[in-house]
Amino acid sequence: MSNQTSSQGTSSGSAQAQEWTKYLNQIQAKEDYKNLAWEGTFFEYLEMVKNNPSIARNAFQRMYDMVLSWGTETYVDYKKEITRYRFFDDPIENGRDAVFGLDVQLMKLVNFFKSAAYGYGTEKRVLLLHGPVGSAKSTIARVLKKGIEQYSRTEVGALYTFKWVDPTGKGDPLLGNLVEMPSPMHEDPLKLLLEEMRPKVIEELNRNNKTPYKVAIKGDLDPASRFVMRELLKRYQGDWVKVMSHIRVTRMILSEKDRVGIGTFQPKDEKNQDSTELTGDINYRKIAEYGSDSDPRAFNFDGEFCVANRGMIEFIEVLKLDVAFLYDLLTASQEHKIKPKKFAQTDIDEVIIGHTNEPEFRKLQNNEFMEALRDRTVKIDVPYITKLKDEIKIYKKDFNSERIRGKSIAPHTVEVAAMWAILTRLEHPKKANISLVQKMKLYDGKTLSGFTEDNVKELRKEANREGLEGVSPRFIQDKISNAIVRSEIPCVNPFMVLNELESGLKNHALIASEEKRREYRELISVVKQEYEDIVKNEVQRAISADEDAIMKLCSNYIDNVKAYTQRERVKNRYTGMDEEPDERLMRSIEEKIDIPESRKDDFRREIMNYIGALAIDGKMFDYKTNERLHKALELKLFEDQKDTIKLTSLVSNVVDRNAQEKIDVVKARLIKNFGYDEISATDVLNFVASIFARGDVKR
Repeated sequence: MSNQTSSQGTSSGSAQAQEWTKYLNQIQAKEDYKNLAWEGTFFEYLEMVKNNPSIARNAFQRMYDMVLSWGTETYVDYKKEITRYRFFDDPIENGRDAVFGLDVQLMKLVNFFKSAAYGYGTEKRVLLLHGPVGSAKSTIARVLKKGIEQYSRTEVGALYTFKWVDPTGKGDPLLGNLVEMPSPMHEDPLKLLLEEMRPKVIEELNRNNKTPYKVAIKGDLDPASRFVMRELLKRYQGDWVKVMSHIRVTRMILSEKDRVGIGTFQPKDEKNQDSTELTGDINYRKIAEYGSDSDPRAFNFDGEFCVANRGMIEFIEVLKLDVAFLYDLLTASQEHKIKPKKFAQTDIDEVIIGHTNEPEFRKLQNNEFMEALRDRTVKIDVPYITKLKDEIKIYKKDFNSERIRGKSIAPHTVEVAAMWAILTRLEHPKKANISLVQKMKLYDGKTLSGFTEDNVKELRKEANREGLEGVSPRFIQDKISNAIVRSEIPCVNPFMVLNELESGLKNHALIASEEKRREYRELISVVKQEYEDIVKNEVQRAISADEDAIMKLCSNYIDNVKAYTQRERVKNRYTGMDEEPDERLMRSIEEKIDIPESRKDDFRREIMNYIGALAIDGKMFDYKTNERLHKALELKLFEDQKDTIKLTSLVSNVVDRNAQEKIDVVKARLIKNFGYDEISATDVLNFVASIFARGDVKR
């Protein structure tokens, strides 16, 4: 019996294994693997370059084309045309490392790559991303590494290197008795051309070149490949074509994990770190085999500069490096050369990106011995975000219904945290007629009465350090997480997060002065008031969301405004008598959006002109297309209806059936129109009811 059961289990397991084998075989990209594992002769490679010169692009050209390959879009921000590069939305990992709110800075970054790609000078510079902690400097570098890695796996981003082989397959003593020896620095196969051959070959390769870049061969082979080339030329008495029988060109896939074409260098303890980590070191085990420590085959070209050849290298906290490392950067950037121990200067082709915080950059500026590095550095500021909608995107990426299970996050919870973060980063306006909250709204694209686009440009211009100080997104993320974890109720609301932010200020390590803590606490009170205004407005709109009633009120208002502006009388719909325009009705609506008595005629003519312009274009007037009028009508209707709903009865816990039905309708509208759930809608109605109960009717 047991044998039979065992037999059945084995049979079942075998069938499952076959199913899995079939499934995995279907999804395995065998064709892709064949393309990525391509091998050929040097002469086949030359033909490929002739047909497609983009194969021979340098590191900067490849980086620039990679960013452009994802597409762009343009928009106008306060009279300035901005190009937005979709690559920085991180389409590779569905937005996991998306960069928000830094379009202007990313334009400068891509312009740096463009200038370097065309050889205008920035290819000889170190790109330095500078900004406060948590401002996305590392994220930008990470996205670039990820992007160039993925690009190398595509047909348009294909690049190639070579390996030395023994055609006999027995193992050549020149290669350490190995059958093959890869180019230790993943060199471009075109570098195998002898100096005297290069001009003619380049001329031929560029004859029908229609790409934006000319094929160029810059620099020599790495020391190990130079040694093998020299010895083979001796063996074949200068017959270079025979030497090429020892070459196999292979497809090269950039990979940070495999340390191919992407390097990352991070400062450590100065006593345990030396410059060989950048340029490689002697392999003492191979000295016995090759007989000398100056034989390039006994050298490990595995320093980060060597690893990053043909791709990019990231220097984390670059200005915390010991001075000896910074000297290596000088020749690496300006001359595109490195100096491995006991060997001549070696050519490299890579994008060098570093990032640093402000204190370290100030030290660089004050160090007169580092003028050479400052002169070879292109600094791009990466500040904190100052647009509310972009800051909100950062937190919604982590705190949303897909990622947070078992608890809901009430509307505006993330928004108020982002609002406070933005306010800590803004400089107080020098003009007395604008508050910090108004400045935040203007930056976010809102229109405020009395302020033009030129005013916003002036505000930005006068604030020199805006975005370089304030609270980082990491602090906000930590406190939202705390609120979610500590909450005993299934819905996290804005006050829970604001309380976490306030308590977190006591131990915030990056806030040096008590005065700054006090200022940030006051901003939390400002945000609470702003939140009150937001939810009061939403409840008001939910109460007055009766479309038929609004349309009727709007029609009545427009009839009266038309009669008023044309000096006519209005027919009373009930009595049929002609009467003077209803001034009390018109003013009761206009006062809701603070139209003063002295400006009422202007506003009414503005409405009639707007309706006339729509009529000329053959369009019907809809109150929803005029934001100010829409708001005024909603507020007027709310005022007329709030007493019938008796919202304040929620506070007293005495709610009659009729009132409860009306409150349930309002709650349903909050859920449908404003994204609340049952718990958060009930909470916000109770909160707004308590405001009305204490007589606070401020709009």
